[in-house]
Amino acid sequence: MKRIAVQGIVGSFHEDAAQRYFNKKIEVVECKSFTSVCELVDTDKVDYAVMAIENSIAGSLLKNYQLIRDYHLRIIGEIYLHIQMNLMAVKGVKPSDITDIYSHPVALQQCVEYLEQYFPNANLHEGLDTAAAAKLMSDEQLPHAAAIGNLRSAELYKLNILETGIETNKKNYTRFLVLAKHGNPTEKANKASLCFEVGHFYGSLARVLNVFAENEINLAKIQSVPVIGKPNEYTIHVDIEWEKLENYDRALHQALKSVSSLAILGEYERSEIYMHDQ
Repeated sequence: MKRIAVQGIVGSFHEDAAQRYFNKKIEVVECKSFTSVCELVDTDKVDYAVMAIENSIAGSLLKNYQLIRDYHLRIIGEIYLHIQMNLMAVKGVKPSDITDIYSHPVALQQCVEYLEQYFPNANLHEGLDTAAAAKLMSDEQLPHAAAIGNLRSAELYKLNILETGIETNKKNYTRFLVLAKHGNPTEKANKASLCFEVGHFYGSLARVLNVFAENEINLAKIQSVPVIGKPNEYTIHVDIEWEKLENYDRALHQALKSVSSLAILGEYERSEIYMHDQ
């Protein structure tokens, strides 16, 4: 059975993403931080890790880009999860009983309109993850509290769903990366994550991006990440997609002439974005 490290506990969105990606029985290893997740992969204590890298509302997790590079991890896959938020509580609790609501800070933020409309006076409590909030309801059997999280955590911790789909934006996705210590060479790869640095002169970045365009490479994402300890210096992270492998190989060879450094963080199969309930 493969061991997969995730940030958070069983029932979290990270664990949900891991289950969906591997689609078979796995052993999920719970971690309190993203750093711990990377350490477990680096020290061979787990086979893979699943780590969030961006959310369609909250944006990119810049620290996680840095962790991937610091630990020299390889991206071997990706999965997009449709994030649906639900209000849940222990059996017998009615909406009129609720004085306190627990969840992850980002989850609370994503449900702010619902909370302002229906629970304007409730005390909001921020925790490590949505599943931990659900577990707290179950462990403590809180009679005046509710948690916000996914359907899986409600099922795991035997909570009643009081309301589904309470997030403000219904097209809310999180992209998760699947990480390993070594790359997975795959003939089916049609996407890659690269990072590079260019010199400080006009047109230096455009020159690299033009190489991709000229070789019919689609630029799916571009993100600048500050270089720690070096003011005004940035590493450029890009996700690129291709139809023909020879175009990718040629573009990579040409791009090397216009960068001061370049690293391939991973080559993998592009994931489709599916709508499904959480």
